[in-house]
Amino acid sequence: MACRVCHSENRGAFESEISIHLPRLDNLTKPTVLVFPKLLVCLECGRAEFGIGKTELRRLAEASDAERTAL
Repeated sequence: MACRVCHSENRGAFESEISIHLPRLDNLTKPTVLVFPKLLVCLECGRAEFGIGKTELRRLAEASDAERTAL
């Protein structure tokens, strides 16, 4: 499958650990959501793609609209 941006076939899969936190300073005390997705990275342009599991996705969705809105 080719990269969606540059259409290169030169891509690699990598294990990762990502900590997702809600934007804004008043959310600093809220817990982060840790995800461990496999990253699919284009080795030409740097675009990365990953999916989030159902449990972690549910935790992100439970945050209020105000908490998810960036500054």
